[in-house]
Amino acid sequence: MAAYEKADLERRMHGAVEALKGDLGGLRTGRASVSLLDPVMVEMYGSHMPLNQVATVSAPESRLLSVQVWDKSGIGPADKAIRSAGLGLNPIVDGQTLRIPIPDLTEERRKELAKLAGQYAEKARIAVRNVRRDGMESLKADEKKGVYSEDERKRHETEVQKMTDSMIAEIDAAASAKEKEILGK
Repeated sequence: MAAYEKADLERRMHGAVEALKGDLGGLRTGRASVSLLDPVMVEMYGSHMPLNQVATVSAPESRLLSVQVWDKSGIGPADKAIRSAGLGLNPIVDGQTLRIPIPDLTEERRKELAKLAGQYAEKARIAVRNVRRDGMESLKADEKKGVYSEDERKRHETEVQKMTDSMIAEIDAAASAKEKEILGK
């Protein structure tokens, strides 16, 4: 077990929060968002590639996404990838551009997405708690090795707990905001 390093714990906790924000960004709300297509993988040139590596994705209107495919041969595979991504989107081919109208969400789909946002948040909370546990264990190990006195260990444990609490609060705020956005409240 490595020695206690506050900066490393903080970096790992921030990583969990950033991962959550990325996951939440991919959840569909009623508005068009270019991050909505981030999980789409297109089969081109004999391999699977993220859509944003074969096309430019933009949101010219609040209810429309535009995907400008760079290579003409990529239009079919991009169309197929978007349709089969499970996002409930049906692109319209317009030359070398795919226009994707964003349909209204049904109440049932909104509830599913809100539940998924909650699951993403719980995954992030668990990741932060695991980092906290690692930090606490390394502090106890350092105390046994004589690196810290009991008082110093307790002071550092308080720091780790405060960091954990602030990260959990940030996760809760991000998840709550996304759920409100999804449910249209």
